[in-house]
Amino acid sequence: MTATNDNKRIAKNTMMLYFRMLLNMLVTLYTSRIILNMLGVSDFGIYNVVGGIVIMFSFLNSALSSATSRFLIFELGKKDYVQLKKVFNASLSSHICIALLVFLLTETVGLWFLTHKLVIPPDRMDAAIWVFQFSTLSAMVSLTQVPYNALVIAHEKMTIYAYVSVLDTILKLLIVYLLAIGNFDKLKFYAVLVFLVSSTIALLYRLYCKKHYAESSITFKWDKKLYKELFSFSIWEMYGAFALMGMGQGVNMLLNIFFGPAVNAARAIAFQVQGAVLGFGENFIMAVKPQIIKLYAESKIKQMMDLAFSSSKYALFLTFCLALPLLLEMPFVLALWLKTVPDYTVSFCRLILVNNLIWSMRNSIVACFHAVGKLKISNLVTGSLFYLIIIVSYFCLKYGLAPESVFIVAIVVSFMVQITELFLLKLFISYSVRAYVVKVVWPCMIVMVISAIIPFMLTNMLEPGLSRFITVGFASVFAVMISVFTLGIDRETRVLVVLKVKTIIQKIRR
Repeated sequence: MTATNDNKRIAKNTMMLYFRMLLNMLVTLYTSRIILNMLGVSDFGIYNVVGGIVIMFSFLNSALSSATSRFLIFELGKKDYVQLKKVFNASLSSHICIALLVFLLTETVGLWFLTHKLVIPPDRMDAAIWVFQFSTLSAMVSLTQVPYNALVIAHEKMTIYAYVSVLDTILKLLIVYLLAIGNFDKLKFYAVLVFLVSSTIALLYRLYCKKHYAESSITFKWDKKLYKELFSFSIWEMYGAFALMGMGQGVNMLLNIFFGPAVNAARAIAFQVQGAVLGFGENFIMAVKPQIIKLYAESKIKQMMDLAFSSSKYALFLTFCLALPLLLEMPFVLALWLKTVPDYTVSFCRLILVNNLIWSMRNSIVACFHAVGKLKISNLVTGSLFYLIIIVSYFCLKYGLAPESVFIVAIVVSFMVQITELFLLKLFISYSVRAYVVKVVWPCMIVMVISAIIPFMLTNMLEPGLSRFITVGFASVFAVMISVFTLGIDRETRVLVVLKVKTIIQKIRR
């Protein structure tokens, strides 16, 4: 009965997260087009690369975020509410300290890098500095917000994300309206509005936690053992996060240095497409991750690995369902979405979608590392592999290769990381890598190959345009669904799906 309730909770939370994601995706795609046209390619690229400096320094955020989420979920799994409150307060005080550190680094090293190293048109440097300062403030708000978001996730109350997203959507649309009617410098004004929206959303989450969760009351107390555990967990997450920063913002800086802000605009659009598609798998993992950690806290290792295997597979199916039609129809989609499509955008988007498929599979394995709490070896090894991305990308660009080369490097390294993590996990949990290949990798490969055949043939048979896009889109979704049902899931799961469909049909007939 407990397993059934857990599955229902995962399904409910996944649906709420998908509602949130779809709402954000639709609004982001619409507002991105309008904002790109209002700011222009150059200013749009400046905003993304300058804001990237702050993101580069706030890599500490993701490290402590993972630690906070893991420890909160673990204590909830053990039902130790006294320790839960201690963890929350320790993580909040840590994030406040990190926010102050990030402020110090951005106002010294970051400001120097902006004014001396980035390629910014001289007449837009004042606006770039304006963006930089408000991005710094947004980063500080985000850093101190992490414990509150982690608390909501730990309690698996995903509905709050959906509700707040409705307001977030309204505020984003308001930004577009204000940009259209304002007579200010649009780049400066946009930076201010984004900061105000992020602050408003953060405040709502804090008020919600204060009202519903007693452990969110602030009572700072020094607990040496707890801070040591948090720091030990976070320091290795920090190493991995710093490496990921190189893959993301570090590469963004390289593209700016070698090609200028126009290429940064193309990369920014590609990453918005990435966020929309990767969200299909990541939202599913976000709903599953608390259960993975709680199962480990309850010493139910086999159930944990079974859940990790199935969630890894389903995350890829969900990601591929949206990625396939986009891969085939990317030129049309971008032309329909954007009035002005920067150079390299099509190739960037396609390459980043391929990388998405690899990332969608590894998230559940990463959740297992978080559950065990043994991050030293895994992040030391995989983090070092991620460092290769920025190092190899630099030499690729230095020796005259095209901007697409940095995405190809990322794909190769991501594949290496996926394989490495599977073998490293065996150091802490007894499971079969061969079983993962047979139960997860092989079905995923078969589904992707088989389901791509008909949509690919349609793209070569039909003339480009809206009718082909709709036809390919429906064919892709239908082909993926049929392939998943017949080739991607086991017999027991197929029987359960059929029974569930029959039950729904019977209810409708009544």
